[in-house]
Amino acid sequence: MRISGGASARRFLKVPEGIGVRPTPDKVKLALFNSLGDRVVDARVFDLFAGSGALGLEALSRGARSVVSVELSARHARFYRDNLESSGLPRDAVELRVQDVFTVIQQMRTGERLFDLVLADPPYGPKNVNLRSTSFAQRLLDNPALPRLLAPGGLFVLGHTKRDTLELVAPWQERRLLKHGDTVMRFLQVVNRHPSTVTERVLGAQG
Repeated sequence: MRISGGASARRFLKVPEGIGVRPTPDKVKLALFNSLGDRVVDARVFDLFAGSGALGLEALSRGARSVVSVELSARHARFYRDNLESSGLPRDAVELRVQDVFTVIQQMRTGERLFDLVLADPPYGPKNVNLRSTSFAQRLLDNPALPRLLAPGGLFVLGHTKRDTLELVAPWQERRLLKHGDTVMRFLQVVNRHPSTVTERVLGAQG
């Protein structure tokens, strides 16, 4: 794995070994950030299920102002720190929290912090047939505090496997969809929040 663009392009990222590790593939990451374009520049990024830093460090390399990354595994967090160190990117721009994602979401809401971009590519859930998904991806969609962490015009990018059928609940509205192999990346925004500004920024990101 490597950083695909920006100040630290082509720097390699170390990832833990094991069947429980599923970093976002380079091709998916490249398509994702090409779609985001200049939206990443100067963005305040909330990076959930951060792993060893594939998405958070990519955002920072491409010009994000700051990144708050959340990873429960202390082992994965050590790889994240090593990757940040070797990337040459500013360490003071990253806040890495080794905690449960849903605990941090609630803490952030209490602290009234806002983000321009939320990135999440959590561990995949099982195939669900005639059952509502119980995956981490669905739990993020269902979480009432997460939409309140997005700044006006902010974007939530959520990854999941195509075999995991999600229910899109209010206040989320899908603006774009990327598919690559078994991976689906959904671009979501909060509806009924400064709609003219939201539409303008989304169209700008897609162009």
